[in-house]
Amino acid sequence: MLQMRPGCECCDRDLPADSVDARICSFECTFCSDCASQRLAGACPNCGGELLPRPSRPAAKLEKYPGSATRVFKPEGCTASQ
Repeated sequence: MLQMRPGCECCDRDLPADSVDARICSFECTFCSDCASQRLAGACPNCGGELLPRPSRPAAKLEKYPGSATRVFKPEGCTASQ
């Protein structure tokens, strides 16, 4: 099950589990759509993987299976992957 992390790793913008602005890689690194497109050129700075829109979780399932409360914030590593 996806962790659905609550914030952007670059700018720390809130990305609640129902946010349409969240982008993730296959390792679930999470970024806002602005950082993903403008700062990272669509590639995860951690693994080099593609950043895609995070799938949504139906509201009824969010009640039973909420998103993660653990934030990951790494502004020093927020540059496009080489």
